[in-house]
Amino acid sequence: MAAESTPLALPVLPLDDEVVLPGMVVPLDLSDSEVRAAVEAAQAAARDEPGKPKVLLVPRVDGTYAGIGVLGTVEQVGRLADGDPGALIRGRGRVRIGAGTTGPGAALWVEGTRIDESVPDPLPGHAAELVKEYKALATAWLRKRGAWQVVDRVQAIDDVSALADNSGYSPFLTTEQKVALLETTDPVARLKLATQQLRDHLAEQDVAETIAKDVQEGVDKQQREFLLRRQLEAVRKELRELNGEQDGDESDDYRARVEAADLPGKVREAALKEVDKLERSSDQSPEGSWIRTWLDTVLEMPWNERTEDSYDIQGAQAVLDAEHAGLQDVKERITEYLAVRKRRSDRGLGVVGGRRGGAVLALVGPPGVGKTSLGESVAHAMGRKFVRVALGGVRDEAEIRGHRRTYVGALPGRIVRAIKEAGSMNPVVLLDEIDKVGSDFRGDPAAALLEVLDPAQNHTFRDHYLEVELDLSDVVFLATANVLEAIPEALLDRMELVRLDGYTEDEKIVIARDHLLPRQLERAGLQPDEVTIEEGALRKLAGEYTREAGVRTLERSVARLLRKVAAQHELGERELPFTVAEGDLRGLIGRPHHVPESAQEPAERRTAVPGVATGLAVTGAGGDVLYVEASLADPETGAAGLTLTGQLGDVMKESAQIALSFLRSHGAELELPVGDLKDRGVHIHFPAGAVPKDGPSAGITMTTALASLLSGRLVRTDVAMTGEVSLTGRVLPIGGVKQKLLAAHRAGVTTVIIPKRNEPDLDDVPAEVLERLDVHAVTDVRQVLELALSPATNGAAPEVPVAA
Repeated sequence: MAAESTPLALPVLPLDDEVVLPGMVVPLDLSDSEVRAAVEAAQAAARDEPGKPKVLLVPRVDGTYAGIGVLGTVEQVGRLADGDPGALIRGRGRVRIGAGTTGPGAALWVEGTRIDESVPDPLPGHAAELVKEYKALATAWLRKRGAWQVVDRVQAIDDVSALADNSGYSPFLTTEQKVALLETTDPVARLKLATQQLRDHLAEQDVAETIAKDVQEGVDKQQREFLLRRQLEAVRKELRELNGEQDGDESDDYRARVEAADLPGKVREAALKEVDKLERSSDQSPEGSWIRTWLDTVLEMPWNERTEDSYDIQGAQAVLDAEHAGLQDVKERITEYLAVRKRRSDRGLGVVGGRRGGAVLALVGPPGVGKTSLGESVAHAMGRKFVRVALGGVRDEAEIRGHRRTYVGALPGRIVRAIKEAGSMNPVVLLDEIDKVGSDFRGDPAAALLEVLDPAQNHTFRDHYLEVELDLSDVVFLATANVLEAIPEALLDRMELVRLDGYTEDEKIVIARDHLLPRQLERAGLQPDEVTIEEGALRKLAGEYTREAGVRTLERSVARLLRKVAAQHELGERELPFTVAEGDLRGLIGRPHHVPESAQEPAERRTAVPGVATGLAVTGAGGDVLYVEASLADPETGAAGLTLTGQLGDVMKESAQIALSFLRSHGAELELPVGDLKDRGVHIHFPAGAVPKDGPSAGITMTTALASLLSGRLVRTDVAMTGEVSLTGRVLPIGGVKQKLLAAHRAGVTTVIIPKRNEPDLDDVPAEVLERLDVHAVTDVRQVLELALSPATNGAAPEVPVAA
């Protein structure tokens, strides 16, 4: 803390808006009456005292004196550089100003107390760090100004108080900042304040330099761009004159293009307004590039381009039959659409209420059944252009409706881009994987598709980028999906649903022979006469090497077979031509992966023990066979109750409870030892435990498995079943009958049990599948048990399997 000494009587030398700190040497003009009076009074007092004349330098801001001044000594009196009389005064130390007093001369005299500003030696750690930081900052600032001699002087100062007061020479400090330094008597605190002021100034200087640099670069860029544009205009002008063209600027070119284009009325008006804006905008305006991009997009749209539909109905049906086997529902729908269009055209009937009646079909089915390739066949049959729009993983609504033009990098939506790519206003647009559309903070693309796919609204579709009406009513939209439940209900309501539930084995053989084999022969570099595959080999490939609703895995198997033959021929192990027979498959591509239960030995079958039943299910990949296993715990374990495993959903867990409750309440009627169910735990398991399963259609399957477990009677190997069960034993209807029967047919099952109320669904099942299946429609669980359970081997009590 600074200490104070004995009072001094000193003449006041006021400094208007100036501050002198100790250690500073300043010249003062003696032509100022107050300065001259103070110096003369000091000289008069110095005659009676030894030493140089002393004055008190006090800052005066807006007429107010500071509370602390600086003791100054008059070093020299003479003339300044401009010839005026002046005095050279050196600041010596801080003085706290007290009461007024008297003295010689006309100056104001006051009493002052000298402030002791000594610092302990050695310096505290934080004070030493401050000294180092201040010197580093001061050196950086002085080097920027080129004051190299002053750098050495600052580095030589070791006293904290002198170092802090040295900042009084800084020209960037305001009078208020200098007064704050003067009134801070603690040397360490003063150095901290001076360091902060210097740091702030350097930060401001860096920002100012950055801004100045950016401004200079921007000016240079503008000048360079201006010069280059003028040179470009001059070159274009010379080229136009050389080619004999009329002189005109870019906006004139766009105006001519818009006026020459065959645009609808509203679109022409909007385009001409944008051309007017382009003419008014400067070359440097970013709006000009937005307008040019928008005009290019509008002019590239096929506003009045349409392809003539092929109204050869028989020819279109022949194209569909040649390119796709099966899929009769889709082919009939396209044929109906073309037939109606042909009749309206023949009778001179035009559009209805501004609409043309484009079709919107939703093709729903498992992977690999030909949904995507069917779109190309539809376009081929109708004589239209085909465009595929992939929607899998799309989460941004702007992907459908486009971005606003104000955004950087704005683009029209995928629908507009599809029309532009097709080059006509009536293409076939395939919206692929519409069930994979997601939603997040950027909006819901599925909701944006509502207007696109509504035949009553899409004749006035408005894209956010184009901002003009676009007629989509003549576009044939085909949407594909794997899972029907994943499509929003409002969107599904605007489309006609066509289910593709998979192919029968005979259809797969036809597809493999007529489509897959020729394509894979070409890809394997083989001629059609070099390798042939017998029908028996194709049937075994489809039945035992693959088990799927579509034909993708079958095509991969055919490709693998042909690659193996081609490789053996190149190695000299096989001669061509070669015919692949059924017996050659194992040696070429290994063992079968899916052997039907009926083809296995009785001891190896899944239903070779009581408590296992075969059910039918529908997954995203089509129909599939589902096994249900049941067991009873040892009564000594005391683990009573129902245990369910296999990653089951809530609905399936409830079905298991219903099946158990039915058997408990009707066990005596069914002649089952249901007393075991009271004290022993029941465990029901669905294999493939990593696959989630849910739904009520396994109800009768679980009931049959439990009845088999209690009775000891095996479930017939050739029987599969599906249906919901109620507490009274009623068999209730379920969905996906066609897919489930196709799966049973693929798995080698010959007898299928379905609910009686699902009997009308058999009309959708192919006739060749129904011929090979013995379908039983039942209304009660008792009928199911009678059909599914094998007869008891003898009259002895059945032995119930026990789970450890």
